[in-house]
Amino acid sequence: MAALRAGRELGLASWCIGAGALRNLVWDALHGHAQHSTLADVDLAYFCATDLAPARDAELQHRLSALCPGLPWEVTNQAGVHLWFEQHFGHAVAPLLSLEDAIASWPEPATAVGVWLDARDALHVIAPLGLNDLLGLRVRRNPARVSLETYRERCATKRYAERWPRVVIEPA
Repeated sequence: MAALRAGRELGLASWCIGAGALRNLVWDALHGHAQHSTLADVDLAYFCATDLAPARDAELQHRLSALCPGLPWEVTNQAGVHLWFEQHFGHAVAPLLSLEDAIASWPEPATAVGVWLDARDALHVIAPLGLNDLLGLRVRRNPARVSLETYRERCATKRYAERWPRVVIEPA
């Protein structure tokens, strides 16, 4: 909740915290883990088509670190993903149209979920691919943007089965 409150403080029109931070929290709870998984990062995704400058992401990340220190923040304007995706992942992608469009392209349906907090502290869930995989402990490739190679690499490096033994991993 502290991370969500910090995200809300940025005053962004369209944002969420999601991906692995949310998946880990849910899967830890479903496995009854007393200790939360260590997070590689806390992804704050937002959509702003009018300011694609990488410096804005860095400035927002700096603000989040001041508001909620100790979390490994990663801030990404989803409207600008197409500008760097090919260099990072090896294939070009079309520009995204909205935050929901972006989340629908995340690597696995179980991670294609975000939450945001409104001014009244009500949680809102963005799950364009549904919640079945997240709540059903299922990992499968989202072909929208993720190559077979990237999916296999993610399954190996994320250690899903080791960390959450009840998870079912579908082959690529």
